Amino acid sequence: MEKMNQAFEKIRANQAFERVKMLVGMDAEDEQQQAALEDGNSFSFMDDFNRRCTLTTKQRLYGFAICLVSGVTCTLLSVLVFFNPIKFGITFTLGNLLSLGSTAFLIGPKRQFTMMLDPVRIYATSIYIASMIIALFCAFYVHNKLLTLLAIILEFGALIWYSLSYIPFARSLVSKIMSACFDTEF
Repeated sequence: MEKMNQAFEKIRANQAFERVKMLVGMDAEDEQQQAALEDGNSFSFMDDFNRRCTLTTKQRLYGFAICLVSGVTCTLLSVLVFFNPIKFGITFTLGNLLSLGSTAFLIGPKRQFTMMLDPVRIYATSIYIASMIIALFCAFYVHNKLLTLLAIILEFGALIWYSLSYIPFARSLVSKIMSACFDTEF
């Protein structure tokens, strides 16, 4: 009886992992990779990188959790050094990079990259990445607190706009709300 209970628990655990895979979209990508391997005509850098860096579902979830917790921790710790904009800019941007990298563990670096370059969010992605680069540049090389603080404000706004690009109709809803709030015509 005890062996049957253990067998059922293993089945439930496997079903839970399969559900997580389906939520993340790993099955579809794995099928695409197998089809590309069988065709033999896929020799891009990212395909080769994805084939060499295969992780199990458990490893992907651990990597995601570690990167996400580290990113959120850095972002929250940046509040402690808020009055020093240079340190704040570095920790806040590092937290954003770690959080952004955490999703690559779930869906893979190739799919993450293609989703970031999707025509719907290409502008949001480019502004977000540019704002992170500007914030780090202002913090490391310029050492100007006002410029670093402005770059962090731009980075935070770009982060929100980039995040909204993954939610259907969220950006258009926020745009309509903002235009209604700041409309000067009565």
